[in-house]
Amino acid sequence: MNAELRVGVIVKTHGIKGEVKVYPTTDSPLRFEELTHVTLRSGKTVRELDIEQVRFFKNLVILKFKGIDNINAVEQYKGADLYIPREEGQELEEGEYYIADIIDMRVVTDTGEELGTVRDVLETGANDVYIIKRKDAKDLLIPATEECILDVDIENNIMTVHLLDGLLDL
Repeated sequence: MNAELRVGVIVKTHGIKGEVKVYPTTDSPLRFEELTHVTLRSGKTVRELDIEQVRFFKNLVILKFKGIDNINAVEQYKGADLYIPREEGQELEEGEYYIADIIDMRVVTDTGEELGTVRDVLETGANDVYIIKRKDAKDLLIPATEECILDVDIENNIMTVHLLDGLLDL
């Protein structure tokens, strides 16, 4: 498991006073109101930043960091990821998982067939869809429903699924 959780990505600057627009990668953008600091990661750059102000605009979060007061100081961080320590993450309900914990997880069927690994998660609104990267075949899309996802074992990094009729034919 990762020691940190990604909460957003800086997409561009906002104004000339050092603010940035952030695309939130957390289920609740309001989560940013509770945060006091984040870790910025961009290439080899790792920087701890204290949050001074949080505002919202459409589907984005506008952040102002303490000590960064002009556009030139933040322009270099476009595309940077923002992280928080795992222990500051939101509490999960039974059957909920951080996406970071299931990416690269081994996926097997309830009959023991090795399918591949979780490559990505599509958040569709109705239910998530897991994209399974297979070794010698095209990616497989599996809906994250009780009928398909039988078990997610975070400790052993394995997901057991039931393939509904037609899923392999898509």
